[in-house]
Amino acid sequence: MTIRNWVKFFFNALLIGGGITAIVGLIVRWEFFSQYVASGEYIEFIGAFLWMIFLGFTMSVVAQMGFFAYLTVHQFGVNMFRSLTLWNWVQLLIIAVVLFDLIFFRFQLTSENTGRTVLYLVLLFTLLATSIVTAYYKAKWTKKHALISALFFMIVITTLEWLPALMVRSGNIDSWVTILLFPLLAVNAYQLLMLPKYNRKSDEDKAKLEERREARKLAKAK
Repeated sequence: MTIRNWVKFFFNALLIGGGITAIVGLIVRWEFFSQYVASGEYIEFIGAFLWMIFLGFTMSVVAQMGFFAYLTVHQFGVNMFRSLTLWNWVQLLIIAVVLFDLIFFRFQLTSENTGRTVLYLVLLFTLLATSIVTAYYKAKWTKKHALISALFFMIVITTLEWLPALMVRSGNIDSWVTILLFPLLAVNAYQLLMLPKYNRKSDEDKAKLEERREARKLAKAK
């Protein structure tokens, strides 16, 4: 990928992360924001809203680091197992382990708190549904064997990026766990689906640059 296209890729992902976090944060933490509106403290409201956007930018950067780390891990896995089929089975096993850990250890669901249980089941459904849809389109738009790898990235890598929030046990953590999931999913889905487009655009740009160089050489030769 050329530097120019990488910059576009980076800033588009940044805007997605910031925008999604701001919208979800406004909805989930409306009780917090509404007190500024009710008291006419609009400067404070704008400041809190901008902070949400900045938080989204941060999560976008985390997601992008996770994406490029996964590209390395994926290539390492294919080389180590010397078979894409075997590597896919390993990825499916890791997905199962991560989901088990997520449900039974990270969520810490109890029958005593029905509201919290429903919230985390909805978040789990959101993670799985978004991952499946993204993986489906990734396989449809590129190659069928990309389905398992896309699922692995969307479920396992997103969960690892989400893990710091899940490990906190104090304060209004359920709200932040909810808010932080959505920018990670949105940015990861964007990266997975749009990377081939930027790679193709980079190849086209390189070809055009080479054509201009050849044209200049011919002009000088004349």
